[in-house]
Amino acid sequence: MSGPDAKTLVLLRHAKAGWPGGVDDHDRPLAERGHRQAPAAGEWLLEHGIVPDAAVVSDALRTRQTWVWVAERLGESAPTPYLDGRLYAADAARALAVVNETEETVRSLIVVAHMPWLQDLGMRLMSLDSDQEAALSMSEHLPTLGLQVFRVDKPWAELDGRDAALTHFAVPGR
Repeated sequence: MSGPDAKTLVLLRHAKAGWPGGVDDHDRPLAERGHRQAPAAGEWLLEHGIVPDAAVVSDALRTRQTWVWVAERLGESAPTPYLDGRLYAADAARALAVVNETEETVRSLIVVAHMPWLQDLGMRLMSLDSDQEAALSMSEHLPTLGLQVFRVDKPWAELDGRDAALTHFAVPGR
């Protein structure tokens, strides 16, 4: 049921983060592997013709750093991110409320954030017409840089559950 008004929602888990001693979880940076890994998400988006109009990024350091690498690959077409502190300690319902605030003029939205709610939100949104292989893979494990792509056929404000089709699940750079 993909119509001319279909939109795209991308949920991206941050790249691999480090655990430096004495650093608060919110301020954890990407590990070296994360810095090497993160650009692959931007490359994957470009290869699949997905260039977001808007980006909502958790204000945690590792998600901001992940977005910098993704945006670098997207080049001049990368949107300026909106840093949203609510996404750091959110659950799926609170994160969905952030997505619901998206202006209807946005045709493609990327959200860069954290586990466990990122996987929970994907599971909540997945409609029956989702790609079954992608759905099984994403439901089993959402590793760092796990990327979920949904087709949204209704207004952002009306997304609630089982109403977006998962079209792709990928872990770029693997």
